[in-house]
Amino acid sequence: MKRVFAITCLLTVAVAYYIYIPLPSTISEPWKLMLLDATFRSAMRLGNLAHDLGLTHHIHVLNYAVNRFEMQGPESSEGVRVQDTSLGGVQVRLFQSTHGREGVLKRGVVYLHGGGWALGSARMRSYDFLCRKMAEELNAVIVSIDYRLAPDAHFPEQYNDALRASTHFLLPEVLAQFFVDPERVAISGDSAGGNLAAAVAQQVAMDSTLPVKFKLQALIYPVLQALDFNTPSYQQNGNVPILYRPLMAKFWLEYLDGDPSFVQAMLANNHTALDLSQAAPSRAKLNWTELLPPSVQREYKPVVQAQGSGRIIQEVPALLDVRAAPLLAERDVLSRVPPAYILTCEHDVLRDDGLMYGRRLEEAGVAVTNDHYEDGFHGCMIFAFWPTYFSVGRRTVKN
Repeated sequence: MKRVFAITCLLTVAVAYYIYIPLPSTISEPWKLMLLDATFRSAMRLGNLAHDLGLTHHIHVLNYAVNRFEMQGPESSEGVRVQDTSLGGVQVRLFQSTHGREGVLKRGVVYLHGGGWALGSARMRSYDFLCRKMAEELNAVIVSIDYRLAPDAHFPEQYNDALRASTHFLLPEVLAQFFVDPERVAISGDSAGGNLAAAVAQQVAMDSTLPVKFKLQALIYPVLQALDFNTPSYQQNGNVPILYRPLMAKFWLEYLDGDPSFVQAMLANNHTALDLSQAAPSRAKLNWTELLPPSVQREYKPVVQAQGSGRIIQEVPALLDVRAAPLLAERDVLSRVPPAYILTCEHDVLRDDGLMYGRRLEEAGVAVTNDHYEDGFHGCMIFAFWPTYFSVGRRTVKN
């Protein structure tokens, strides 16, 4: 009996040690976040083991776990008609509000899910709930795009899928088919989906052949650049779930089809060192000492290397491509994009990407609304529904 008790105590301590990580006191529901993070870390380690054994790519393991528990069929409800279809040859899940007076045009929203360009789906329960709620409460038609994912697809294929489906939806005859008001169409996305939404909004704004443009972009904790992994938010939140600093670098390299061995050099900003002239014009567009307010900069200092690794930019030129990194766009491009709603979270490595983009948009004359959550963490919006209910997630969805 004593042996059983001792073993039970040891297992309890081991599990608690695995689950516990130090978190800021201001973060939303820390113990619940620790449990969620422990589950995610376990799935990642299982994926890495399968990858090391040569069984499958580690991302396939993560997506299998997501597909096993999160996928939901296109089930219509009393207020929303749901169907899986394609637009421009790209798979989408379509949510159409059945409310409203006959003959009155509806709003339209193109939505792009997050997941590091490698995980997730429009068919996940959390995104299904989110888009269903938007369709019903906004009396709207929501196009949730199921773009291709890494490692089976790499940049620019995810971007091309997002652009193809978006521009097809914006065709006047397609908007008319779905009874959508061409003066009330928006694009939105979270995390990597926010990246794609910003990039597509820029391209649509510059395309003179499109008679209908987006009237709003709503970017939810978007990832917008991969040249500085030492902004204040990266330094402050590098060890905060759900998105750790090294993990973000790995997602970037997977998306851009880069060598995974570049991670440590990129985390040290070796790919944007002063001796690398090809990165100089882009460095100036994300100078956070000028773009971020003093309250955000605090005691943090820029990490600028005198000498770096030119091989990274040479082998991964997309690091400087505005389609992959919308924060690097020229001012003339930014001046043409629609007004922006940008949601940021204090405990998120990507906080400063959103804040810097908002500042650059304002300098270009674009109206920006910043919605900041002091207790928020990366990904909190999709944890607003059962079974991973977070109060901050509920607030972000509502706003």
